[in-house]
Amino acid sequence: MSKPGHIFSTFSKLAIGSFLLVACENDINEVRALTKTVTAMEQGREIVTYYSQSGKMRAKLTSPIMNRYDKDSTADAPFIEFPKTLHVDFFNDSLKVETKLDAKYGKYRENENKVFLKDSVIIINMSGDTVFCKELWWDQRKEKFYTDKYVELRTKRDTLRGFNGMEATQDLSSRTFFNFKGTTVVASDTMP
Repeated sequence: MSKPGHIFSTFSKLAIGSFLLVACENDINEVRALTKTVTAMEQGREIVTYYSQSGKMRAKLTSPIMNRYDKDSTADAPFIEFPKTLHVDFFNDSLKVETKLDAKYGKYRENENKVFLKDSVIIINMSGDTVFCKELWWDQRKEKFYTDKYVELRTKRDTLRGFNGMEATQDLSSRTFFNFKGTTVVASDTMP
């Protein structure tokens, strides 16, 4: 015959074991929520940022909103997003504005020092040369713009089109077009 304490002990063990089995049951959505990678975001408003390179002031960026994320969904690297327009003034060595840039959207890849610009990208240098395109990259280290998308450059005398993009220095003084079309005036002393 079993002792009353033994029955109580056995019953207690069964109750606790049943409780643990029920308590360990997890909803798959709860587990996914716990293991989901969370991307932290910081937001700033009315941003004014200055960029320098080798101790020289190179650019001033202004934007109404800036979002900084600690991780990109395509690469585990931090990035900064300008979702509601941005304007950049690029300076020469004398700190005079040499080029201005406007776009409706920008994404700065911190680890690469590159900015992806899209939606109504316009670049104007102090000579009045103006670039129009839908997408463009700005490489901070090389101080160059480039794109493989359609781009149009208007000068006082010419309209040049790169149907497969272009590459240009930050001040637009040197430009290479890909699948080029356009008309240009050439000085008579440069022709053979």
